[in-house]
Amino acid sequence: MDNATRYLGPTGFDPIMNKIANLLPKLGISIMGSRLLAVRGRKSGEWRTTMVNVMTAADGERYLVAPRGHTQWVRNLRVAGDGELRLGRKVEQFTATEIADTDKVPLLRLYLEKWGWEVGKFFEGVDKNASNEQLAAIAPGFPVFRLA
Repeated sequence: MDNATRYLGPTGFDPIMNKIANLLPKLGISIMGSRLLAVRGRKSGEWRTTMVNVMTAADGERYLVAPRGHTQWVRNLRVAGDGELRLGRKVEQFTATEIADTDKVPLLRLYLEKWGWEVGKFFEGVDKNASNEQLAAIAPGFPVFRLA
């Protein structure tokens, strides 16, 4: 698998944990900025949801990082260009711009600093202490979107 198509699907207990994690934002519970991401399916047009960590950078810009790679939500967001972040009854609409691989290094480092404990297993040995070169090498496998 190359970085352009990298996708790590759920295994073992992941599906059960994902159901629990997706329930929390529905109930209005956010853990470290988590939200329920809702994006229209690129083929069906139906809303698809999954829990995500919304990252705020030092400049105040907000981002979504896909630690599992080129997932269905990533593919749907590329086509739709917009979506919703949900927390309980609160719904925030956004538009998304995908970040170029060359601009991802500081964002991937920040993401690993904040959520490495949760998503580190998806980064296959790369952590917040990785060199810029190491982060640049894996960047194509980790889609990042700026939210507006």
